[in-house]
Amino acid sequence: MRILDLDTLEIFRSVVQQGGVVRAAQVLNRVPSNVTTRLKQLEERLGVALFRRQGRGLALTAAGERLRGHAERLLQLADEAEQALRDGAALGPLRLGSLESAASARLPALLSAYHRAQPQVRVDLQTGTTGALLQRLAAWELEAAFVSEPFTAPGLNSRVAFSESLVLITALDHAPVQRPADLGEFTLIAFAHGCSYRQRLQEWLGAGQVLPARTLDMGSYPAIIACVAAGTGCAIVPESVLQSLRAADLVQRHALPLRIRRNRTHLVWQGDPSPALAALLGLLDAEAVTPA
Repeated sequence: MRILDLDTLEIFRSVVQQGGVVRAAQVLNRVPSNVTTRLKQLEERLGVALFRRQGRGLALTAAGERLRGHAERLLQLADEAEQALRDGAALGPLRLGSLESAASARLPALLSAYHRAQPQVRVDLQTGTTGALLQRLAAWELEAAFVSEPFTAPGLNSRVAFSESLVLITALDHAPVQRPADLGEFTLIAFAHGCSYRQRLQEWLGAGQVLPARTLDMGSYPAIIACVAAGTGCAIVPESVLQSLRAADLVQRHALPLRIRRNRTHLVWQGDPSPALAALLGLLDAEAVTPA
């Protein structure tokens, strides 16, 4: 008799995603006592504790972390099997990851077209840095993700989705910047470590033997651009983001060397694509890659 069943794994995953039993029960349309009982039964059958108390919520133990990756993969396979039995029709959910820049500037039109073509697929979009998205892919928390060069992803499938042109931005009254030394003493404003654009800028600065006096980590492009416009520091952003946020007139743009400026966003995924993901890949194939 198998210890694991898909229904129990779905309950386990919901508790992980929601951070607690009560919120998971609401999502699953179950009573909290039923969710708690199913989790206890699973832990008893496995002989390990899967959760530990953390404040008012629950956090995974080491054993729970190991089970999470397997649970995501098994549930994904179950979805793929159901889709295959429905004549290959694309059904949801499609757990998709994306860079903040792609989500704001590149994906709205693409996902709108996808929704019209595949109305039965529910896209669950999560944003993060390239490093964070690749970690979620490895744990089967995502089915696919839009990530930026440079990245290392052994064993993953990849195809170019978009081309970007990156620019250095400063406050409007900043002197022209042609080399890293022209920045003087400055603050670097960027997403947290794991951001590929930040890595590119740091490579350029390092080649000029220049280091920022301070680094300010931010969580969104509107916040980054607002800080730059206020004179807090400098940042690297895609031109497409400035255009989508209508922020090109708020900051001064400085051209970067071609090897830094030209950048590509890739869609990466594990294994054979599900019908839902294959439909997205088909849309990308039908679109011309936007030139830098």
